[in-house]
Amino acid sequence: MQTESRKEKASKNIYCISGLGADKRVFTNLQFKGYQPVHIEWLAPEKKESLADYVKRLREDITEENPILIGLSFGGIVAVEMAKQIATERVILISSAKTAAEIPWYFKMFRWLPIHLLIPFKSLLWAVYWLINWFFGLETKDERKLLKAILVDTDAKFLKWAINCVVFWKNETIPDSLHHIHGTSDRIFPLAFIEPDIIVEKGGHFMVMNRAKSISQFIDHIITKNNIS
Repeated sequence: MQTESRKEKASKNIYCISGLGADKRVFTNLQFKGYQPVHIEWLAPEKKESLADYVKRLREDITEENPILIGLSFGGIVAVEMAKQIATERVILISSAKTAAEIPWYFKMFRWLPIHLLIPFKSLLWAVYWLINWFFGLETKDERKLLKAILVDTDAKFLKWAINCVVFWKNETIPDSLHHIHGTSDRIFPLAFIEPDIIVEKGGHFMVMNRAKSISQFIDHIITKNNIS
C-alpha cells in the first residue's frame, strides 16, 4: 500500500501561490517529497476587478482535479478564495489568514482612510525599508537581499490592488480541506489574531525561507497523513 501511494503521489502537482508581488523564489528552500511544485504566476488585475473574479482567471493555470494548494501570505487568501470555487484535496496556508476575522483590526482602518490608494505606496515601502525587514522577520543578509529584489520587481498597481483586497476581505468560509501553519513571531498577521493548526516557534512572516526544513516536514505530514495506510 505504501509503495503504491508513494508512486501515485509522485505524479501529482502542488500549486504554490506566493505573497504580495512575490514569486517562486520565496519557495526555494521548501522540499516537496515526491511532488512537483507548480508556481502560479500573478496576473495584472483588471480595472476594479474583484478578488473572486481575479481568482477565476488565476485558476486557469490549474490543470488537474482536486489540486493541492499552498498559499503564502496574500497567496493564502487567494488559495481560500480558490477553494470556494473548485474542489481541493488540501489547502495549506503559511503565514496567512483564512477568514476576515483573522485580519488585524488596524488593517481594516484603511476602509475608511484609504491612504494605500492615494499615495505612491511602493515609494513609501522604500522609505521605511528598514522597518519592512523587521516586519518580515528577516534573519540573514541573503533574506534581506531577496526581499529587496522582490520589492524591485513588484508591480505598484498590483500591490495597491492586492492590499485593497486584504483590507476589504469579508470571507467567513473555511474550506474543509484547509490546514494553517503560522509562526509565533509573525508581525504582519500576529498570532493573537490567528487560530492555526500548526504553530512554528519564533517563526516570522518570512519563515517559509528561514524555517523551511520544519515547514517542509509539516507540509509532508499534512499531505501524507491520510494517504498512507
